[in-house]
Amino acid sequence: MYLINDMELGYQKIDKYDESCVAEMAEHYKAILRLLGEDPEREGLLKSPERIAKAMLFFTNGYDLNPEEILRSAMFHEDYKQMVVVKDIELYSLCEHHMVPFVGKAHVAYIPNGTIVGLSKIPRVVDAYARRLQVQERLTKQIKDCIQSTLNPLGVAVVIEAQHMCMSMRGVQKQNSVTTTSDFTGAFMKDPKTREEFMNIIGVNLH
Repeated sequence: MYLINDMELGYQKIDKYDESCVAEMAEHYKAILRLLGEDPEREGLLKSPERIAKAMLFFTNGYDLNPEEILRSAMFHEDYKQMVVVKDIELYSLCEHHMVPFVGKAHVAYIPNGTIVGLSKIPRVVDAYARRLQVQERLTKQIKDCIQSTLNPLGVAVVIEAQHMCMSMRGVQKQNSVTTTSDFTGAFMKDPKTREEFMNIIGVNLH
């Protein structure tokens, strides 16, 4: 666990980790460094196994989060049935096949059915699922399913655009390719005009 606050606002950075977990992971990373042909005892790498362990725990802290509870913590009754869109949500995740990053942005919309949610909770749900070992297709569906099942809206739309380091750093080594995935429920699936309005708002063309 970790809490990062802004010193300018009078807070300080506090890192909290399971030290036994960090120590065990660090030993494995030290062994990996040796297998790579490195010397984990040299100055520049002395603290690297511990740093890597803490970084991996940070990158995967979504396993400790409950996305449904995140939404339920800020749900409000409101008679509003127009589209709510949160677009360009920064997204950082790790590909489960190679454990290298894929980064991009998520666009999320829902049409309330008597219940709205605090706007900041939508990006938090994205982070809760992204900060796990993932594939983009499953991530897209998980975000959609969570919002649909928790808020019971008239429809949910999720589009993710991301660049995968496993495609640009290795394999086919294509530097500028972008992968786009989408998933829809309710009005976004049944009504082409509603879906088109959402796509126009976020500026993405799936055709």
